[in-house]
Amino acid sequence: MNLQLAPLIELQALDLRIGELREQQRKTPELIAAAEAPFREASQLLKDATASLDALTKERRDRERDLEAHEAQVDKLKTRLTELKTNKEYQAHLFEIEMAGKKRGEIEEQILVLMDRVEQKQLEMKQLQARTAESERVFTQERRRLEDASVALVSELSQLEQKTAACAAAVDKKLLARYAKLKATRKDLALAPIKDGTCGGCRLQLPPQLVAEVKRSDELQTCSYCHRILYWEGELPSPTAASSASLQETEDDVEETV
Repeated sequence: MNLQLAPLIELQALDLRIGELREQQRKTPELIAAAEAPFREASQLLKDATASLDALTKERRDRERDLEAHEAQVDKLKTRLTELKTNKEYQAHLFEIEMAGKKRGEIEEQILVLMDRVEQKQLEMKQLQARTAESERVFTQERRRLEDASVALVSELSQLEQKTAACAAAVDKKLLARYAKLKATRKDLALAPIKDGTCGGCRLQLPPQLVAEVKRSDELQTCSYCHRILYWEGELPSPTAASSASLQETEDDVEETV
């Protein structure tokens, strides 16, 4: 197998890892927003419950004021009984007092219902307050974890980019340009390992003769279908060997020139 592929294979591994880290970096804001969703939902429910409790409390107080006003009116009606002169007026006034009593009962019933609803809403609010506090705690913890992971991503990316630059410098310029073009068009692998006679990029079966050529030839071989550069996995030359081979080629060129 072509020895110059070793640093290129290493470069591809670095590029793939960089791509993974950048994708994780891109998703971090989405993950933070997703982690915040339960807290936002609980906070909104608590806000709605608070508004509902305020409205119920106001309505209960309004009914209580209505009851006070109604009782004052009934007291006035009872006071007037001594002022009435005819039996007809007296009976009519008693009927009016009776109707006022029924009205009072209706208001008192409304107040009792409202008091029950207020009590239920207060209980609901306590539960929502606990839920909101817990969801906030979970969100704060998850956000801190994601932010810490993001900082670690930046650090690892910086290190990988330095390694990538050093690795790219060890690759023949023409081969590097070819790799860059393939990487841009394929969006993933520019170099594909042969696995069980198939291309590791497009997963299609390769001709046995081509597989044999990749194993034994120093010439670059490409997949007939996806045109990725092929290499035989499991027999990768070391970067040192590749550098030595490149140096030997340079020395041979010098000797020929002399």
